Amino acid sequence: MKVVALVSGGKDSCYAMMKSIHYGHQIVALANLMPVDDSVDELDSYMYQTVGHQIITSYAECMGLPLFRRRIQGSSRHLELGYKTTQGDEVEDMYILLREVKRQIPSVTAVCSGAIASDYQRLRVESVCSRLGLVSLAYLWKQDQSLLLQEMIANGIEAITVKVAAMGLVPAKHLGKEIAILNAYLHKLKESYGINVCGEGGEYETLTLDCPLFINARIVLDEYQVVMHSSDSIAPVGILHPLAFHLENKEDIQFLNTQDKIHEICVQKLGSVLEVDDGQEKFEATCKPVGCADPIDDIEHKFNISRTNNKSTFSICCWLQDSCNADLQEDLKIVLRKIESQLASFGFGWENVLYIHLYIDDMNKFSEANETYVKFITQDKCPFGVPSRSTVEMPLIEMGFSRAYIEVLVANNKDKKVLHVQSISCWAPSCIGPYSQATLHEGILHMAGQLGLDPPTMNLCSGGPGVELEQALKNSEAVAKSFNCSISTSAIGFVIYCSKNTSSLERLDIEKKQETILRQMKISDLEEGKTYKTIDPIFLYVLVSDLPKRAFVEVKPIVYVEDGADIEIATITERSSSKTSCYWGFKQESWHDDCIQKCVIPGKICAIILSITSELAAKICYNSMPADYGNNNAQHIIPKAQMEQLSKFCIYLLDKVITDNDFAWEDVMSLRFYVPVSLQMSVELLQPMFSNALIELSEMSQRKVKNFEEPIFNIVPVVGAGRAASSMDDVVTCELLARKS
Repeated sequence: MKVVALVSGGKDSCYAMMKSIHYGHQIVALANLMPVDDSVDELDSYMYQTVGHQIITSYAECMGLPLFRRRIQGSSRHLELGYKTTQGDEVEDMYILLREVKRQIPSVTAVCSGAIASDYQRLRVESVCSRLGLVSLAYLWKQDQSLLLQEMIANGIEAITVKVAAMGLVPAKHLGKEIAILNAYLHKLKESYGINVCGEGGEYETLTLDCPLFINARIVLDEYQVVMHSSDSIAPVGILHPLAFHLENKEDIQFLNTQDKIHEICVQKLGSVLEVDDGQEKFEATCKPVGCADPIDDIEHKFNISRTNNKSTFSICCWLQDSCNADLQEDLKIVLRKIESQLASFGFGWENVLYIHLYIDDMNKFSEANETYVKFITQDKCPFGVPSRSTVEMPLIEMGFSRAYIEVLVANNKDKKVLHVQSISCWAPSCIGPYSQATLHEGILHMAGQLGLDPPTMNLCSGGPGVELEQALKNSEAVAKSFNCSISTSAIGFVIYCSKNTSSLERLDIEKKQETILRQMKISDLEEGKTYKTIDPIFLYVLVSDLPKRAFVEVKPIVYVEDGADIEIATITERSSSKTSCYWGFKQESWHDDCIQKCVIPGKICAIILSITSELAAKICYNSMPADYGNNNAQHIIPKAQMEQLSKFCIYLLDKVITDNDFAWEDVMSLRFYVPVSLQMSVELLQPMFSNALIELSEMSQRKVKNFEEPIFNIVPVVGAGRAASSMDDVVTCELLARKS
């Protein structure tokens, strides 16, 4: 991509340019924001470094690139973490500046910045980029600061300190010093006082005088003055005010050497400097509501809607029963509008949604589905953060569903923490659009489905399903670390989607690699002295028609984030069954344990995977199944009466595990029944079976469970599913997640 670089003069913005070039992008322009008054060194700004701004004009000549500059008219007005377009805010100066860059250089498609740890700054750059249709590149984001500083020095960044404001940094002694000289001392201060060695806490600021990008000249500072802002005895604050400098020309340097390639830079002896003023600029709110852009459809549609009964967090699932559209977008639009109205009926909106499962019938139309999706789920409608999301292709039409099928997880409050990083970085894959990497709500971290994407390039890793799985797990771990937890020790469960394009041998490799990688992560955490209380997660493997980007694997972890209290983790061993009655003639058998995986955090969370293989189905329905049923692993077509029996057994066994662990059906947040399309049973046939079983359970148990008359579960059509990647051939698989309200 062609990139405009936001430059402050500091080491971070310069190294961010070098990293952008390293990953194949081309810097075509520079952009800088400066004070209105040239004599002022520093502004009271939460966004911009301005110390040393007098020298920035030389960057155009040093690099041979056009430099766009704007004087900062605004101030820090919108102080909340997430930014909304605000008249008079200093962020609007960046918007005007970058908009002019884009107008004059239409080929620009991305912006790079030196953000390392500040969510405040990153979110504002991303907001401006989103409004201008640009991609944010933040290759320093979340990188280890000690390693990053070493990299900068090793890769030729020659920068001096121009501001110091931390314990141990003395203006008269440390201003004007090169970071290479201060490196060891900064690490000593980190050990003594916990400072950020890259200055991310405002401990110091730098000015780059030379780096490999300065192909025409380097900057030589001839004279400067130390200006004291505070003479505090513990942490005095001082800045360096440049008085005189000159450029020292470089000869015969035509290329930038990077670690693995030589990137040619077009050499110009002079770079132009353009100042961007207000001109005819008038403030306009650029974020317009788009959810109602399409006219309301007057046709009365027939929907299939289900909802769980948890008062705190519940699932709503919707698909169109009378779809006659050949168009995925039309089906999706109708379903999203219906969910929106369902949310409104509870007094909620999209801001209450934590997670969205988007099932579509054709991954070739993924971009079209996104076009419709973004008209409903927007940043404006979700001021506390957009929901996390997983998107997969399922065999919907074959089982009687519409072309789009949506499940949303809804909270009755807005007490959630959302991680939404839109910038492309080396940290984890970006989410460019209205869906986030993860959403934390009341102790459960709901993570978006992770593909095996290489974060800095956003390309799928080559090497096959095993390599993709390894990268997907690494990406998931990077997200988990942002919430101070690990998928290796804190995961309640994993849903691993495998494309039907994977072979049986590749699926076996996926399962083995998953075990190995999680074990290695756990060992690594222990070696680093981290003491997470380990949870034994449960696993569900789902064979799907296709995944985004034609990926082989998508990983979806659900993670428990400790609240500081000691937790007890239940093992696979069942408790006493004294509470559980025998329904439909089913009695406790030793082989029932073969069906169940569970993860229970007593009094808080209960997660269950129930797998009914062909062999187990034969045992459950032994009086009515064909004599040879279950003798091999192939899925069979099952008569309706036997499927009804299996549905009752599933409800019986789920009820047993729920009640044995002191949970109730009213605690269920989500309940899915995965049914393979090979059974040739439509959703119209299956849904009443499970509904009737739940109603009968309520009557037999005399537990008046509320709303069993309406479905509290979702039927999910799949190519296959199972507890192991090597055997995704269950007749039916149940996934249940419950939490005490």
